Amino acid sequence: MLPKTHKTAAVIIPPNDLWPPIQAIRKKHDRQLRRWMPHITLIYPFRPLQEFTDLAEQFARACRKVTPFEIQLNKLGYFEHGRGNYTIWLAPHPEESVIQLQSILRSIVPDCDDVNRFASGFAPHLSVGQVKGPSRLAELTHRLNELWKSVSFVVREVNFVWRDDPPDDIFRPAQTVKLSG
Repeated sequence: MLPKTHKTAAVIIPPNDLWPPIQAIRKKHDRQLRRWMPHITLIYPFRPLQEFTDLAEQFARACRKVTPFEIQLNKLGYFEHGRGNYTIWLAPHPEESVIQLQSILRSIVPDCDDVNRFASGFAPHLSVGQVKGPSRLAELTHRLNELWKSVSFVVREVNFVWRDDPPDDIFRPAQTVKLSG
């Protein structure tokens, strides 16, 4: 088993037809637009690409017990990073289903627990941008909350994504694990 890496992740990717309104926000506010597709992180950093086939089999066994579930992206939230830096995100609702899925998958790779180490624990989210300063945060979240139209989708799979070194450092799906219930 190789050490975890920041070049891979296990994520939920919304269906492509839901990307336009998400990407419209990200194009204006997200410095990670080029590197990441719209996604909800489940595990990051994750195992190296070479381990994906074996891990997909392990995740598939666990996911046989997980029924596909619907989530809505219906409100914005934010993380404060200190020094007036914030990340703005869409919150999946209900978050409990995402938290439960993440917990099941993390039990397979217990050392890949970085997203669980925050004081508030694992917080499912889909990042849409970054902003500096509390007044700019308040202004932007107010404006985006007024403009955002809730979208929903059924989570039917988990994607393993990977990236290479710069300049080819764009995350791309490599493996899909279906939920089956």
